[in-house]
Amino acid sequence: MRRPFGNSNDDVQEQQINLTPMLDVVFIMLIFFIVTATFVKEVGIDINQPDNNQPVNPDPNKKSIVVRITSRDRIIIGQNDVDIRSVRANIERLHAENPEAPVVVDADPDSSTDSLIQVMDASRQAGVYNVSLAAN
Repeated sequence: MRRPFGNSNDDVQEQQINLTPMLDVVFIMLIFFIVTATFVKEVGIDINQPDNNQPVNPDPNKKSIVVRITSRDRIIIGQNDVDIRSVRANIERLHAENPEAPVVVDADPDSSTDSLIQVMDASRQAGVYNVSLAAN
C-alpha cells in the first residue's frame, strides 16, 4: 500500500542530518594539529633601543673606545688606520688605560658584515664584553 502524500513526524526525523560525528572529527583534527605543531623560537640578536624620553648626559670622565668601519672596510681606532689582525691588541691597550670604557663599533651601512663581526669578536677576545653598535 502506498503512503499518503504529506509530511509525517517519522519522515521529518529521517530527513535530518546528524552533525555530531562531523563535529567529533573536526575537534579531533584540531587537537591533532595543536599537538603536532612545533613552536620555533627564532634565533636573533636582542636589541635594546634607548628611550627617547630620557636625556643623555654623557660622563666626561668615561671615554668610549670607538672603532669605526668605513664603507671600504677600513678600520679606524682613534685617528689611526688599523689592520684587522691588530684590532684586538689596540682594544686591549685602550681597555688597560680605561677599564670602564665600553667599545662602540661605528660601522658604515655599506661596510661588510664580516668586518663588523671580526671587530666584535676581537673586542670580546680582548676582554671587553660591553660592546655596542652605533646607529647611523
